[in-house]
Amino acid sequence: MRKYLVRRALFALATLVGVSLIIFVVLRVLPGDPLVAILGVEGHARMTPADRVKIMHDLGLSDPLPLQYLHWLRDIASGQLGKSFFRGDTVAQLILHRGPISAEIGLLALIVSWLVGLPIGILSAVKPNSIIDNVARSLAILFIAIPGFWLGMLIVLALLFWFGYKAPIIIVHLWESPWQNLQIVIGPAVVLGLAQGAYIARMARSCLLEVIHEDYVRTARAKGVLERRVIMSHALPNALLPVITISGVLLGFVLGGSVAVEQAFGVPGLGRALVIALIERDIIVVQNLVLLYAVIFVLLNLLVDLSYAWLDPRIRYA
Repeated sequence: MRKYLVRRALFALATLVGVSLIIFVVLRVLPGDPLVAILGVEGHARMTPADRVKIMHDLGLSDPLPLQYLHWLRDIASGQLGKSFFRGDTVAQLILHRGPISAEIGLLALIVSWLVGLPIGILSAVKPNSIIDNVARSLAILFIAIPGFWLGMLIVLALLFWFGYKAPIIIVHLWESPWQNLQIVIGPAVVLGLAQGAYIARMARSCLLEVIHEDYVRTARAKGVLERRVIMSHALPNALLPVITISGVLLGFVLGGSVAVEQAFGVPGLGRALVIALIERDIIVVQNLVLLYAVIFVLLNLLVDLSYAWLDPRIRYA
């Protein structure tokens, strides 16, 4: 197990290094001048060459690209993560301030996906090819196909016209006001949870259909065990293993999907901060936030791999 852990950890580290290189290079080769975004067209036109050199030096953009990359890695190791071009705040402060909101959305979305997807998957598997199964599969395909940001905008517009809903403009953490915090995160969590719940429902249905035809399930039925107990106590625990492992991957997709959904709902989380930084061409903020999402996604995949190895010893020796 130790060798498998070390091998997977090294692979995850190499993946993150490759991702960081891609992020760094892409942001440097994209067209546009960050000074134009910072100063505006007129302000940029009034700059002298000496002013441009000084500002680029202060921003750390005048150094050779390899040196800029090493400076970025140094900032990551120190936990400072650089500063925003526009606000002067460090990216670390931005993550600490807005990160809890995005984390709450991701966890609530995962809970919603299980509360919605698991019962639907069980009903579909217990009554295959019935009206309930056909409706459930149709809804699952529908919510998988609908983009989260589009569904989010529809919900925001409906709440606006019917209930006078207004998008939040300030950050309220859970420990400050649980009720106000819930009002901020519940909309994006439900939208993301419905999409992920569709994946959970389909996975639970397919796994349960395979399990209920196993010998031990037929033996339980032959002993006269109630059908409900056969499903819940014998078949479901074994069918849930793939569902549990895929939930970690889905959580990574939830965090990535929250970028568009937070923007649609106007939620002041990390996703919206990333969108604003992209519009403003705030390179330091963008590269660190994108890397943060990549780190979370890689770590979740690593945990999923380790859970597979823990549940099935054959994998660790493969």
